[in-house]
Amino acid sequence: MTTATTTATQFEQSADALQPRRRRRRSGDEDDTRRTNWWATALIAVCSLTVLVPLYLAVVVALKTPAQLTEGTGFEWPNPLNWGNFAQAWERTSFPQALMNTALITVGSVVFTLLTSSVVAYAIARNIHRPFFKGVFFYLLAALFIPFPIIMLPLVKQTALLGLDNQAGLIILYTIYGLSLNIFIYTAYIRSIPIELEEAARIDGASTWRVFWSVIFPLLAPMNATVGILTCVWAWNDFIMPLVVLTDPSARTLTLAQYVFQGQFNTDYTVAFASYLMAMAPLLIVYIFSQRWVISGVTRGSIK
Repeated sequence: MTTATTTATQFEQSADALQPRRRRRRSGDEDDTRRTNWWATALIAVCSLTVLVPLYLAVVVALKTPAQLTEGTGFEWPNPLNWGNFAQAWERTSFPQALMNTALITVGSVVFTLLTSSVVAYAIARNIHRPFFKGVFFYLLAALFIPFPIIMLPLVKQTALLGLDNQAGLIILYTIYGLSLNIFIYTAYIRSIPIELEEAARIDGASTWRVFWSVIFPLLAPMNATVGILTCVWAWNDFIMPLVVLTDPSARTLTLAQYVFQGQFNTDYTVAFASYLMAMAPLLIVYIFSQRWVISGVTRGSIK
């Protein structure tokens, strides 16, 4: 009995002696993981700051007069500042009307895209084992490989015949043409959601629509943010589709309104760049106020 007690005491003393070493070793490992690669950090910082160069050039050109633009290298800060370019751009592009048209098309496209793409992707993701739904999935993916210029001329004729050469037609087209990529994004995410959540809701008596809107759709917040941003940027900045679809000059978007600065022999760069900044500002403001919801949606998706 005494021998066993002595052995146990020696073992505890040896364990206590080894514990500080282990702690020191762990703290050393933590110090190694916390080391910062300053060369890589500096390289990333420099590469990130290069994005500011074209933005600075756009601001500088928008504040110059045509005479100042021809002097120097173009990067010099103008003195004095010519704020009149923004007033000219406001008048020549009918900025309020073009802004309302663009906002209407963008908001409508985002709303209809989120509603339709998520529903179709849910139906495909939960029935991908069936041949019909698998065929529909690959059929939609095949549309990603069809360039828009190939179907542009038939599209113009069909929209004219159906009376869709207006803002409503553009909203429908953005929703349809974004279906392929959006379903690809949604389907992969929905398949990662445990089906036990749906089974629990069905046990409580929920229908398929109730399961989707009450259980699945709230969990799609990260993908809704991703698809919403992609659709918003695409619809806001698109030029070719409004150019070939819209026939009413009063329905033109910001990108079409800015086309007035492109002449056959010259281009009014100072006023054009002022209009570019004005068209870019609403999208930046929307992102600044919505980034909290975007980041929170991504965070909820990461800890789901």
